[in-house]
Amino acid sequence: MAANPAALDSLTWPMIATARERIASRVSCTPVLTSATLDAQSGAQLFFKCENLQKIGAFKARGATNAVLALSAQAARRGVATHSSGNHAAALSRAARLRGIPAYIVMPNNSAQAKRAAVERYGGRITWCTPTLAAREAAARALVAETGAVLIHPYDDLLVMAGQGTAAVELLEQVPDLDVLLAPVGGGGLLSGCAVAAKALRPVIRVIGVEPAGADDAARSFRAGTILPSVNPQTIADGLRSSLGVRPFAEIRHWVDDIVTVPEEAIVRAMRTLWEVLKTVVEPSGAVPYAALLEPHPQLLGKRVGIVLSGGNLDLDRLPWSTPPAA
Repeated sequence: MAANPAALDSLTWPMIATARERIASRVSCTPVLTSATLDAQSGAQLFFKCENLQKIGAFKARGATNAVLALSAQAARRGVATHSSGNHAAALSRAARLRGIPAYIVMPNNSAQAKRAAVERYGGRITWCTPTLAAREAAARALVAETGAVLIHPYDDLLVMAGQGTAAVELLEQVPDLDVLLAPVGGGGLLSGCAVAAKALRPVIRVIGVEPAGADDAARSFRAGTILPSVNPQTIADGLRSSLGVRPFAEIRHWVDDIVTVPEEAIVRAMRTLWEVLKTVVEPSGAVPYAALLEPHPQLLGKRVGIVLSGGNLDLDRLPWSTPPAA
């Protein structure tokens, strides 16, 4: 299988700094929003990094763009391939279009319609598969064998991780004196990249991952010290159903201070609160870190807390608090 040449080494601050320069003109510097109402409810000062307003509507634009732009001309000519439930698929399709190369995308057949539409808008060539990790990986291997494309993994790739880490770089430039940084964790690309960047720029900061209780492989793995794969994740946060990647886990073990879980009802409540109070559209996966702060935590009282709202792509006709009309 033709694969991204990033070696199985550690993610470093210079890699993230290089990614920042490489993608600066190709992604958005997203805003940081605040709310006195949400501060009062949590007992902390909250700073929301709005990656839901990023290109393609998610932080995934950062990593995919970095990985595609880093390819040699010879490798890029073959195109790129991946498997993804949606946001990385759209991000890779966009990055490939920016470089003028094809993108071959494997998507599970239960992907959100909004995410399917985004891939199609950016010119990604979709191959459908059943919604299991094994099926996704098998279909991606077949595509790579057929096309010779370079595989850009959604999260288990150092160039992707470096790109995701630029979100934390921006946040700490916008709010330099944060005490805590919260980010969602699925495959671990965002959390690992942000942790390496945050600790390099502000060593005293605490970095905490948040994931759904119904897809808690990262929390279990973090405590066990070894990867315990997700078997049958059950959560509305479709972007966080992936099992933790090997490369991200190595960085998470070293740089992340804790991983906590939140129940489904808290995710839905957090998502709705962000829509109603912060006035910004956030998908369930993006609302997960704020779900950990719906109630005050003694250790966070008065602290300055950065929260990465990772994405805003979802089907608006399937909102979790909506009920179908009566027959």
